[in-house]
Amino acid sequence: MASPDKKAFLLRIDPQLWAELERLAASELRSVNAEIEFLLREALAARGITPKPARKQRPQ
Repeated sequence: MASPDKKAFLLRIDPQLWAELERLAASELRSVNAEIEFLLREALAARGITPKPARKQRPQ
């Protein structure tokens, strides 16, 4: 089930790259989605960028 506080988007990806992501995710005991998010955060950190934590929205 998708987290309501996360942005969903379509990603077209090469099947061979997807297979490698699946292999890597399995070895790290993560889903492919979690692995992609981890890799993106790691790439940002390597560039000195730290995303701010998501703000929780107030109930309406």
